[in-house]
Amino acid sequence: MLRLLLALAGLMGAAGVALAAAAAHGADASRLASASAMLLFHATAILAAVTLLARGLLHGGIGLIAAFGFVIGAMLFAGDLTLRQYAGHSLFPMAAPSGGTLMILSWLAVTLAAVVGKR
Repeated sequence: MLRLLLALAGLMGAAGVALAAAAAHGADASRLASASAMLLFHATAILAAVTLLARGLLHGGIGLIAAFGFVIGAMLFAGDLTLRQYAGHSLFPMAAPSGGTLMILSWLAVTLAAVVGKR
């Protein structure tokens, strides 16, 4: 599971860099810049969660759920913004807010996993 999360974090990082380049060279590409920032930030958060899980500093089950929540939430958020930029329509109604909400809940879960993991 941890290797899968590492691979997903790498893909998110690569997609974030690609979107940052597209935002830098495109006209009115503020959506791409936001999507890039979310992917790059949460790829790093996944790497941190995997490291804490491997060291036993996070509760295993909660930490894994939170890490996968980062993946799914960031992909929903970035995917929706990217599709809006290039195709002119949404992934599905409320995709970006759903992804954002999932990322917030994942941050809360990481905090809970850290508290539970210390005991």
